[in-house]
Amino acid sequence: MVSSKRVYNWYIALVAAMCMVLYGYDASVFNAAQGSDNWLLWFDLDTKRDANLIGLVNTAYTIGAIIAGWFLGGPTADYFGRRIGMAIGCILTIIATFLQAFAPWHNLGCFIGGRVLVGIGQGMALTAGPTYIGEVSPPEIRGKIMTFWQMFYSVGSFMAYWIAFACNANKAKLGHWDWRTVVIFQILVPLLIVILLPFQPESPRWWIKRHGDVGRARACLRTIRDTDQDVEDEILAIREAIEFEHEALGGGRGYLALFRDPSVRRRLYLAFVINVGQQLSGQGTLNSYSSAIYKKIWTSSETINLINALNATFGIVFTLNAMWTADRFGRRWLLIVGAIGMAVCMLIVPIVGLTTPDVVSADGTSTTKTQPVGISIVFLLFLFIFFYKPSWGATVWIWTSEVFSMNVRAQAVGMCSQMQNVANTVFQQFFPIFLANEGLKCLFFFAATNVLLGVFVYWFVPETMRVPLEEIDALFGGQNHAEKGGQLLGVPAAGAQTQAQTQVGAQGKQEDAAEIKEV
Repeated sequence: MVSSKRVYNWYIALVAAMCMVLYGYDASVFNAAQGSDNWLLWFDLDTKRDANLIGLVNTAYTIGAIIAGWFLGGPTADYFGRRIGMAIGCILTIIATFLQAFAPWHNLGCFIGGRVLVGIGQGMALTAGPTYIGEVSPPEIRGKIMTFWQMFYSVGSFMAYWIAFACNANKAKLGHWDWRTVVIFQILVPLLIVILLPFQPESPRWWIKRHGDVGRARACLRTIRDTDQDVEDEILAIREAIEFEHEALGGGRGYLALFRDPSVRRRLYLAFVINVGQQLSGQGTLNSYSSAIYKKIWTSSETINLINALNATFGIVFTLNAMWTADRFGRRWLLIVGAIGMAVCMLIVPIVGLTTPDVVSADGTSTTKTQPVGISIVFLLFLFIFFYKPSWGATVWIWTSEVFSMNVRAQAVGMCSQMQNVANTVFQQFFPIFLANEGLKCLFFFAATNVLLGVFVYWFVPETMRVPLEEIDALFGGQNHAEKGGQLLGVPAAGAQTQAQTQVGAQGKQEDAAEIKEV
């Protein structure tokens, strides 16, 4: 029977996880908006004449997100708290939504300004959100809860694509509200988060690290841990880790501490690689250019919009696979299996496309694939999402949020998460040319990349499943912060206490069994 405190623990973590809807929605909403003739008319744009300007609208968002993730999100979450970091990100997104939806006639600058601001908001929320989840979740369910972080990305895409599909079907009635409706719905989830955040506890680790307030940290833990013993053990582990970071590491925190400790540097570089790899696996490109790829197979824009919407729908279901695999088989297993599956899909898709004949369209102006071939390619791309979502979608976020020590966690998570946008910004500058020149053959690149990612994980990425946050440094050649902090405080480490209690209990059971045998 699940306790009420465990249910509440899930609730507060899921409120934080909803910040990912911001990312999923905005990653899809601009594709929907720029596909509207009314949007192009409102800002006096032509897709051929103003291709670079339209590209700038998309790049403005990623620049804002990168700046916030690298330089603003971490310090804000550390100084004001994880809840305030998430709230600021959501409020900026709400303001930015109105700037975009109600930009004046032919004033593209206002729309771009809104894109920059929503990027900053997203960068702030995506730094504080996973940090908060990692700090309030017990180790045994941390992977399950972080699964919802990635799932809410799919929820954001689901909302954007289905709203866009509905608006496109009724664009004659809606007029300029066809693209405005898609944009303005972006305020829905951040508004809900801002309303809910004040009524849930702050991270207990932040209370002790920022204010040294053990009392408030204990009060927070009592709302989400089942027993007083669990609360006291966790309080002790947090105090020990923070004491070690303060004394042994000279109180180093933030950006300087990221490069002072060799074990932290190692984690940072590993997290950089897997976050960049998440986007170079092919998912980032499919999310932005799926319509362009599908146009080589289908001629109907309505069909393409429906496929995108169904893709987002299945993405929600596929992500849930991480719920029962992340904490059962581990992070490494998911990343390796996911990489192999994605590589196979990206290998077969271009083979099918290149070895099947083209047919002339009904109007005689273009060539496409036959419907059975098109269906098979779409099926393979859906299968790619089946492998991606629970592995390089959800697990990359799980691993990134749990490997850093308290003194650098917020800054590191913010920087690593925005490496996804760095990779996207760079790669997507030349992918349209790559696609135009090579067609479906460009997918061989992703097949090779996924093989390399699987090999990288096998050799370099350690398993973090069910390891307490305060003890995770030991996996990377660092010292156990809880154990060393316990020595500085002159008390047994919390992990050692738990182990000793387990050993005593086991010894007692053995003695009882011996007595029963004698009788």
